[in-house]
Amino acid sequence: MSTAERPVPPLNADERTTLESWLDFHRATLAMKCEGLDDEQAAVASVPPSGFTLIGLVQHMAEVERNWFRRVLAGEQVPPIYDPQADPDGPDGGFELGEGVTLQDTLAMWQAEVVRAREHSVGRALSNTGRFMDQDVSLRWIYVHMIEEYARHNGHADLVRERIDGATGV
Repeated sequence: MSTAERPVPPLNADERTTLESWLDFHRATLAMKCEGLDDEQAAVASVPPSGFTLIGLVQHMAEVERNWFRRVLAGEQVPPIYDPQADPDGPDGGFELGEGVTLQDTLAMWQAEVVRAREHSVGRALSNTGRFMDQDVSLRWIYVHMIEEYARHNGHADLVRERIDGATGV
């Protein structure tokens, strides 16, 4: 796996730069975990009985990006991506694989949600709020939550990728 395009967060920067840099670092890490895999490999379940796959994880992160930046921060009324019948106020899903799902299409959808997340964040102060569970939630909190969400799931992605082809690290 290549580390050439993963941005290394600066060691001494202002709060916003630090938060956005760590979020981008973890987004790039997830993309790197998927590099070089075909659709069949990316759909391999981690360890039975779990159905956890890299495609499912990327789908989930697209849902998470959509939820926090579009629904919560920007107040958009957008449906879930992978389960249109799901409750938009329910838990972020996306882990189940549909018929004919491809890694390339899934990555494209996730990257589109990342672009939208950035668009909704630019120009907002870290103290700007959206609404979550009838409470104000700051962009700062959303950034920290997203970093934690990616960091946790990137650990899962490490294990799945190692099971697929032995690739470790990054």
